[in-house]
Amino acid sequence: MKLKSLILGSVAAAGLSTAGFAADLGVLTSLDVCDELGLSGLTISSDTNCLQISGGVSYEFNWGDYRAPEADVARTFDSTRRTSYGDDVGDWTSKVEAWLQFVGTASSDFGAAKAVIKIKEVDFTRTQEDDVDPFDFDSDGEPDGLFIDEAYVSIGDTTVIMAGKKGSIANLGDDSPFNVLGLFTSDGIDGKGVGVDGDDDRLGGHSIQVVSDLGNGVNVGLGLEDLNGDSDLLRGEVPPAWQHGTLVGVVGYAGENITAHVTGLAFGILDGDVESWAIHAGATGTFDAFKVRGAVAYLDNYKFGSSIKGQGAGNVLNGLLSVEGTFDLFKLALSGEFADVDTDFGADWTDYGFGGSVGVGVTEGVSINLAARYFHDDLNDFDTTQVAVQVVAALTETIKATGEIGAYLGDHFTVEGSGGVPVDEEIIYGAAELAWAPGGGFTSSVRGEVNSTEAYKVTFKAAKTFE
Repeated sequence: MKLKSLILGSVAAAGLSTAGFAADLGVLTSLDVCDELGLSGLTISSDTNCLQISGGVSYEFNWGDYRAPEADVARTFDSTRRTSYGDDVGDWTSKVEAWLQFVGTASSDFGAAKAVIKIKEVDFTRTQEDDVDPFDFDSDGEPDGLFIDEAYVSIGDTTVIMAGKKGSIANLGDDSPFNVLGLFTSDGIDGKGVGVDGDDDRLGGHSIQVVSDLGNGVNVGLGLEDLNGDSDLLRGEVPPAWQHGTLVGVVGYAGENITAHVTGLAFGILDGDVESWAIHAGATGTFDAFKVRGAVAYLDNYKFGSSIKGQGAGNVLNGLLSVEGTFDLFKLALSGEFADVDTDFGADWTDYGFGGSVGVGVTEGVSINLAARYFHDDLNDFDTTQVAVQVVAALTETIKATGEIGAYLGDHFTVEGSGGVPVDEEIIYGAAELAWAPGGGFTSSVRGEVNSTEAYKVTFKAAKTFE
């Protein structure tokens, strides 16, 4: 509901009729600006501007025994479970995240003129039961406390000019595998993907950007981003001057059956030199019952540290191919990936992996997924396989239950002493989740998981957005 109805209703009910209130009401009744601009939701307008207000709050609590001691470093291949360790030390985290966004829009000769301000707060604490000072572990990659997440201006319709602090225009999509478990290398890149991480500190921040819709599904964009190392500064780190400035170029297409893009990135350009560069391309095609997706990325990673498994400076070529077929009673998905790494210190390797899943509709509202994925780590010369069975049941229109049992077979990294070492050990796990979405933008879930290393974890989530 617009604030217009609420405000005018309150004024009418109160019987306000003085000259002063009438003058205020004259401003409030001039509420056609939002409609003329085609804007809806929670809005307030003046004679010339429409102010849209949106926001949200989310909460997450984790409890159990699922982390390695902070002094130990390990890389594991059960990143989707995060319950590799049972060290008889209790772990818990509590995180509240809130945001409030204001968008003021007015018409101009060049199109819609906007000012956007997004305020965000992150309050996160990670603790182990024997911590003397739990705030030593208060870090999740985002700044704690209240901060300005975005603050920028824009103008235009088919061509839009933007300047200020905002997210990147880089298109890094069309690169997630279709199979249920995903792929191991893909899991560590922007959630799931290839090559370039969308959370890269060198993208977004203080930016000057131009995007344009050329028609017929074609769009282009050009931007100067990370003009003062803004993302690093939020983490309390001051990046060296030669890292500042990222040039971003994007060409995209979105048709009836095909989406595709090519994104080019040049890093550290403000000192006149290109210190590193990357390219990311992806495409998805939908043809009747089938989907096909392919993506490739190349990262020249000199001086920056690789987005592929954090393996230090080097050049990385990463690719992915995934297909999905949907039939009357089942859904079939197959995926494959590779990552070829050429480091500056002489170590070169090529990792690769495969994954597949079959989903079967047992009854209306109940389905079973059979899934597996395999990974070969060429650097450490070992192989890992994960197998799983999932049951998904819609208990009501608003409640969904998911159960999963599975195992990791073959080699993986675990903790021994002060570092990670590869071992050949089976890890059997089980998980169950109950998700509730009653409407109104509210969602909530409870998830429990346990594995054969005596690790366990319980997660509660709740969130609500408004606009």
